[in-house]
Amino acid sequence: MNIKNKHFSVPIIQGGMGVGVSLSGLAGAVAKCGGVGVISSVNAGYREKDFETNPLNANLRALENEIKKAKSISEGNGLVAVNIMTAVSNYEKTCRCAVDAGADIIISGAGLPLDLPAYTKGTDTLCAPIVSSGRAARILIKHYMRHYQVKPDMIVIEGNMAGGHLGFSEEELLNGTAQSNDDILSDVLKEAGDIPVFVAGGVFDGKDMAHYMKLGASGVQIGTRFIATDECDASDVFKDAIINAGKEDILIIKSPVGMPARAINSPLLKALKQGIKFTALKCNGCLTACPKNDSIPYCISRALIAAVKGDWENGLFFTGSNAYRIKEKVSVKELISEILGEYKEAMA
Repeated sequence: MNIKNKHFSVPIIQGGMGVGVSLSGLAGAVAKCGGVGVISSVNAGYREKDFETNPLNANLRALENEIKKAKSISEGNGLVAVNIMTAVSNYEKTCRCAVDAGADIIISGAGLPLDLPAYTKGTDTLCAPIVSSGRAARILIKHYMRHYQVKPDMIVIEGNMAGGHLGFSEEELLNGTAQSNDDILSDVLKEAGDIPVFVAGGVFDGKDMAHYMKLGASGVQIGTRFIATDECDASDVFKDAIINAGKEDILIIKSPVGMPARAINSPLLKALKQGIKFTALKCNGCLTACPKNDSIPYCISRALIAAVKGDWENGLFFTGSNAYRIKEKVSVKELISEILGEYKEAMA
């Protein structure tokens, strides 16, 4: 499919997963197969030697390098995108870094990315906000037209079955009253007009993909399934946590930044439930919403870094609601081929 001057043959976006779960290894492999590989910008420089002392420079340097590596791995196929949360500190600098490094798309959520076109307009990088309602889509489209005279190049809707931070209240998630993907898609399509819309949150297989595309979506975004792939940048411990998770192990939690999130039950979460607090070391100021004081029970950045490095005892393992359905690790090529095969069969 084509969006402006960008072409990708597989209408699958690999969800951006941080910290470090989706970097150049995973994003490059997905793009090589013709899809949209997504690098997560949040603390992309966690492995840099100066990350503790100069996190901004470390993150921007690493992000530039990861984009270039992913493009090299892709061999000119698919697209390489960057997911940049509006909640991150230094949002503007991160967006400009991604554009300068040649990112094909910036996908942005965790709040309304009202100013995203300021950094993508007139460049070769597409603008793709994430929304969780038709109302949010309407607000963004009107704001973009009023202030920047552009529309989003594409829209990603993220439903209530997604992993990580969620755009719904804890009450909606726990009592099942959060709006369904079908209803959100219907509402967003009414606002979007000719803007391509991709569905995320609980999309698991080709049957799901066919379902949403029959309803008018241009494609889907899939996150958790790509964790259990050979090329994923996370540790084998993280991948095994996904593969071994039962349905009862997948929890809705309250993040230190005040948002509900979905994660695998782990020693860290069990200890927190008992009231144990983990004293944060020096804060690197990664999220604007974080209180950055002793009121937080733990540092989410350090917990996510522990997870991606394979520290089961201290890690926070974000996941989507369907992780329990994943039973084995496969290559990215195998996974995409399986999903496309199921999709074609369901569309026949």
